[in-house]
Amino acid sequence: MKTSGYFLQIFFLVALMNTSCVNEKPMDQLIDETLSLSQNQLMNLYNDMQCCPGKLPQTIDSVGNLVTSDDKWWTSGFFPGSLWYLYEYSKSDKVRLAAIDMTNRVANQQYTTDNHDVGFMIYCSFGNAYRLTCEKSYEKIIVNAAKSLSTRFVPSTGCIRSWDSGKSNWQQIVIIDNMMNLELLTNATKISGDSSFYKIAISHADTTMKYHFRPNASSYHVLDYDTIVGGAIKRVTKQGAFDESSWARGQGWALYGYSMMYNETKKTEYLNQAIKIANFIMSHPNLPEDNIMYWDFDTPEIPNALRDASAAAIIASAMVELSTFVDGNLSKKYLSFAEKTIRSLASPAYLADLGSNGNFILKHSVGYMGGNSEIDVPLTYADYYFIEAMIRYRELLIKKSH
Repeated sequence: MKTSGYFLQIFFLVALMNTSCVNEKPMDQLIDETLSLSQNQLMNLYNDMQCCPGKLPQTIDSVGNLVTSDDKWWTSGFFPGSLWYLYEYSKSDKVRLAAIDMTNRVANQQYTTDNHDVGFMIYCSFGNAYRLTCEKSYEKIIVNAAKSLSTRFVPSTGCIRSWDSGKSNWQQIVIIDNMMNLELLTNATKISGDSSFYKIAISHADTTMKYHFRPNASSYHVLDYDTIVGGAIKRVTKQGAFDESSWARGQGWALYGYSMMYNETKKTEYLNQAIKIANFIMSHPNLPEDNIMYWDFDTPEIPNALRDASAAAIIASAMVELSTFVDGNLSKKYLSFAEKTIRSLASPAYLADLGSNGNFILKHSVGYMGGNSEIDVPLTYADYYFIEAMIRYRELLIKKSH
């Protein structure tokens, strides 16, 4: 009887799994519903921000209160960028006006020269604004920001300085996140005709590809470069579990960065690098079944480690784009991975109910585990790349239908 009962349980479990697969929402429906909820959620957040002139949303604290930042914080461009993507989806004039308001709050960062995050700040906000509106006044802001970022380029190393080293014994600190700022430079060249921005982006991408990666295509987080003769002196993973671990968001920055740089330059070596990184992520033995990565692929707390929805969102968006650069089964493989990740993020496990989660979209992201900062909370960049992933996937569905 016990044996027959066991097989009966298995039968019903398999039947339930088959039913859930059959009843799975089509992606166009899932994306429309999730983008609609996202718009309502972020417009609620925008309304909350009316009491905070000049501020941008950042996260929530341990009791659910909204945490804001000024425009100097590295994530300041993501909320405006999310609103622009939602305007692209809905064509709502109310969302457009909200996007303009929040974008204007980061305008002064076009002059930032003391960190590399000007790319995140200005291109996610004004870059999307310019892409969707062709507003001429945005051109000058984007080019000014590229000029500011370019001041951090060090010719002897071939790359852009990330953090200022201060009094430490480090010569030039470069983090993998810096790949994300290169899109500002390539587009500033398109706008201005000044090729120096494009050349800096190429140099930085080439240098990073040479020194930042392990043989298995995983990335270190932080490198120190020799400013006299060039080349890497130290390799560490500050925000990961340990120096040789694969910090999940860092792998996302790497994948997205080289997919983007291939799109911007059509240099085959960047596509090959993106493919290697994608294959590393997809084949990692510690990748969870639902594709929502642990905050570090190698943290010893696995399987009890926290997941990072922000890393999953970045990787999903990059995988959608990468799928358009390759053919056949490889394209299907990347798009299928992105679809599964989007479905997981859009599930109740990660998608917040309307009016909850401080009016952010996604739950369960990890900022900086080692610094005990922003642990298991919503983050603006998780929302931004999740929306971007859905917009990109939706565009493919529209093209396919035509």
